[in-house]
Amino acid sequence: MSTRITRCVWNGLAVVAILLVTGAAAAQQGARDGEWRYYGADSGSTKYSTLDQIDRDNVADLQIAWRWRTDNFGPRVDFNYQATPLMVGGVLYTSAGWRRNVVAIDGATGETLWMYRLDEGERGDVSPVRASSGRGVAYWTDGQDDERIIHVTRGYRLVALDAATGLPVPTFGEQGAVDLFQGINDGTDRPPVEPGQIGLNSPALVVGDVIVVGAALRATAPAPEFTAGFVRGFDARTGEQLWIFHTIPQPGEFGNDTWENDSWRYSGNTGVWAPMSADPELGYVYLPVETPTNDLYGGHRPGDNLFAESLVCLDARTGERVWHYQLIHHGIWDYDIPTPPALVDITVDGREIKAVAQVTKQAFTYVFDRVTGEPVWPIEERPVPASTVPGEQAAPTQPFPTRPAPFDRQGVSNDDLIDFTPELAAEARRIASEYQLGPIYTPPILAGQDGLRALLMLPQMTGGANWQGGAVDAETGILYVASVTAPTVAGLVNDPDRSTMDFVGGGGRRRGAAARQGCGEIGPLGLPLIKPPWGRITAIDLNSGEHLWMIPNGDTPDCVANHPALSGVDIPRTGKPERSGILVTKTLVFAGEGGGLFATPTWAGGEMFYAYDKQTGETIWEMELPKRQSGVPMTYMIDGKQYIVMAMSARGEPAELVALTLP
Repeated sequence: MSTRITRCVWNGLAVVAILLVTGAAAAQQGARDGEWRYYGADSGSTKYSTLDQIDRDNVADLQIAWRWRTDNFGPRVDFNYQATPLMVGGVLYTSAGWRRNVVAIDGATGETLWMYRLDEGERGDVSPVRASSGRGVAYWTDGQDDERIIHVTRGYRLVALDAATGLPVPTFGEQGAVDLFQGINDGTDRPPVEPGQIGLNSPALVVGDVIVVGAALRATAPAPEFTAGFVRGFDARTGEQLWIFHTIPQPGEFGNDTWENDSWRYSGNTGVWAPMSADPELGYVYLPVETPTNDLYGGHRPGDNLFAESLVCLDARTGERVWHYQLIHHGIWDYDIPTPPALVDITVDGREIKAVAQVTKQAFTYVFDRVTGEPVWPIEERPVPASTVPGEQAAPTQPFPTRPAPFDRQGVSNDDLIDFTPELAAEARRIASEYQLGPIYTPPILAGQDGLRALLMLPQMTGGANWQGGAVDAETGILYVASVTAPTVAGLVNDPDRSTMDFVGGGGRRRGAAARQGCGEIGPLGLPLIKPPWGRITAIDLNSGEHLWMIPNGDTPDCVANHPALSGVDIPRTGKPERSGILVTKTLVFAGEGGGLFATPTWAGGEMFYAYDKQTGETIWEMELPKRQSGVPMTYMIDGKQYIVMAMSARGEPAELVALTLP
């Protein structure tokens, strides 16, 4: 039996090296000098800018400066554009289009300056990642005249482009490209990777002269034996692979014994598909690691399964582990870590801490000292329900942060069900009686077990929070996170047509007319089953661990407000169940209602874009966008004028970037 790993383990030599650094490491300060050089503003993923030209007094004057369309950037329409551009020297750099082109755009006019596309044939067409255009690119410079745009293609190649021309850098890899299939299994005896098994839609992360690359894989694997998403570092100048970190530890590596019955040999996934963060002065990179194969069933991989669903800190120069903390043991909920951790300096009880805050699908915020990995507030191992699924060995305990409090509902009981009217409350209880209810970390059940359809999971498998993550004010230490309150139906079935694993998810959903009425939900007459707010933004003071405010993000959806069963009922503002990318500036919090690929029912997002007061959550301003916000907003300054740019999407229409500015 393996020993449970519940605390961080840190490398003493690395800590000694840190102590030798002269002076205190600077805090993550957000985007600087009016630019936006990282996907998340800075390497610490704060999504914060000190720009303050747009403020509460003039935000109502914002107007559209330009729109940039993705027409003719591939054979199909890109209707789910999730990229966040970079801005360096007045030029925007981003990925776009079905073929995942890289483009340079004039930040003041929206004019296309250059475009790059690598024709990868079938290999590019069978990529397993969801977003066709990806979520953006990375930037590297030698600090003089060598500036490069770093791009991961749909076919999983690492490309370096000259930022001025868009031409491949001939001294990087083979004529500008590194085949990421090569070297992915270094240090193992795993079989070669095949096209369609692995890719990446988040941008790589540049830390000094090292490019760190993660991996995204198919969510439901065809067998227990599957590709693993190991993380690697590459030389930013040459493309040479410098190191590999085995997220599934191999023999002799720390954590290997947490994969019992030799399941480390064949288990897969456990990649880093979310954006990563880094502290360049420490030289550390922080990896949010996903769930192993398979999302809802782990009977073939007994044990705690390090480093799955862990926050892992590596030395970016060597790939050596400095510390880690496993947020979920033996994950069977698809609660992989979907967001980049936010790096921010905070003061707790008079003590200054270089912190890293990780928000999660399960609506927890885990806060650690980013140097040592010690939790800022205690994290308690608490008993959780056992699994009833044959062959499953769920972990007996899970880590619960004592602070901050969860930012969304966790678990389902009758108290969580809608009760707008007595009739709807009664019907909600009747529907809920068809499912297994319970607190967070109640394991999924077999569909039909004991006459129950499935488990009702809350937060759902996509969160809580998801890839949009949160944004943190680097000056105040206040974190703003968007989340969704909607359940997942989690029923396991044996389905040989999908997988040779004993069980996979996919059973237990309600069918028929009742599930297609109203908002198309499983609740009474098609209404949501769970009480609102369904989309929210929560402000959390990381200095105290206290929530400052919570607001519904978005109006009450029409399918609720106009539902005949609610005629005459006063329905409060509920928010719409879609996560919004958040931008924080010196003066305001910006967030839209969200939307895109996952906004299948019309109520799950919207075209409104808001500016909120940072201290109270009061709505200062709102604007209807031409399409739904589908990417995380960013901001920059050119020629004394501040711009806010974000991706917009609508089904069946070419996606766009839109730039807002003052007259």
